[in-house]
Amino acid sequence: MARAMFEYTKTVLKKVSFNVELFCKELAKALDRLLPYEIEELTIWLKEFTANKPELYVCMALVKN
Repeated sequence: MARAMFEYTKTVLKKVSFNVELFCKELAKALDRLLPYEIEELTIWLKEFTANKPELYVCMALVKN
């Protein structure tokens, strides 16, 4: 079930990536719900996903906290 939450999180983040504010809110929710190893995986995925979306770099600060 935990893996399903990780995949769901990625899907939601992709869908809201058009809006920085929504993206940050959904990312914060994900960080509260995911397991520590999933957060590490999400961080790697986020680095790749935001590579060509500089407006979303602001949200990466949430992951580092």
